[in-house]
Amino acid sequence: MTKNFKIKVLVMDVDGTLTDGGIYIGKEGEIFKKFHVKDGYGIHNILPQLGIIPVVLTGRNSPIVEGRCRELGIGHVIQGSRNKAGDLGILLDKLGVRTEETAYIGDDLNDYEVMTKVGVRGCPCDAVPEIRKISDYITKAEGGNGAVREFIEWLERNESGE
Repeated sequence: MTKNFKIKVLVMDVDGTLTDGGIYIGKEGEIFKKFHVKDGYGIHNILPQLGIIPVVLTGRNSPIVEGRCRELGIGHVIQGSRNKAGDLGILLDKLGVRTEETAYIGDDLNDYEVMTKVGVRGCPCDAVPEIRKISDYITKAEGGNGAVREFIEWLERNESGE
């Protein structure tokens, strides 16, 4: 049985959710991250049609993430968060959005506290067991392989009452 709800904000973790969780370091010290084009399409094209604001909330700092978010038109990017629940609360207050109107997709223990505070929770199928246990939807895709797009499409089906 699925919930019927009106989501206004989708919060996305990065490493292990929007990416495969790998940190790629070259001999010159470059760091690479692999993003999936289907996730990008969902964020850039589907979320605006649903009236859902995309937010990125991550514990790491990365110019790569900043660039990808700019490319996708994600205007709310919180990097280097040591208190995801607190940082999200501040942003939601500024946006005038309640936690019940917020969806979150994450994959690891640093997402746990914030996920317990939002209205709808999702995770990639390769998330840690604690996160899978509290999720309303577990994607068939692994993190970085279209999991965010799949969660967006699940939200879309629930928004339309299917």
